[in-house]
Amino acid sequence: MANNGKENATKKPKAEAASACIVIPDGYAGYSLEHFCIPPHYALDLKSVLIPKGLIMDRTARMAQDICRDLEAPLVALCVLKGGYQFFTDLLDFIKTYNSTAEHSFQMQVDFIRLKSYVDDRSSGEIQVIGGDSLETLRGKSVLVVEDIIDTGATMTKLLRLLKQSEPASVRVASLLVKRTPRSVGYKPDYCGFEIPDEFVVGYALDYNEYFRDLNHVCVINEAGKKRYGS
Repeated sequence: MANNGKENATKKPKAEAASACIVIPDGYAGYSLEHFCIPPHYALDLKSVLIPKGLIMDRTARMAQDICRDLEAPLVALCVLKGGYQFFTDLLDFIKTYNSTAEHSFQMQVDFIRLKSYVDDRSSGEIQVIGGDSLETLRGKSVLVVEDIIDTGATMTKLLRLLKQSEPASVRVASLLVKRTPRSVGYKPDYCGFEIPDEFVVGYALDYNEYFRDLNHVCVINEAGKKRYGS
């Protein structure tokens, strides 16, 4: 019993990021657009700023710390394009900084996959792999999937099934956002930045029919914006 206690005490605690994410409550009004630098071409298409970029960056830095604490090296960081590229870039920058100053460092590779599951503001329910390298390269490796948002969770569940077929050593998922929706299949990522209400959000590389990726903050699109940029 004494030996077991000693072994447990020396193990690194797993980061409970999914349960410790920042929860934005239902009915939250967000920030007025007039307090931020919003591109004029989007000024009439947004309801509010939900998460300012500065807050995103601070939260991402903490997520990187939690991830590094849990990692099994060597690692393949797998970016889900297109919406995940900004979060992926910032998260990896923080991970590299942490890795360069930590007592124990680890090797890291980068790979990409592109999926399609949205038409306008609705999840299509089907997952289409429309880009990226062969998943067979992940065989036997520790994988960190980096995603922009978990909506219903159906897309990520299907992606994880695809990844499992390639027999990686382990798979963890980091998502900047998790949407709180009754349509959820119940999936929760290993690491989560913010849990948000059931609103369609854009900015920080999240899009609406390929628009709004050039917006720095995570914002709520209004009905006028949906109508203007609808397919």
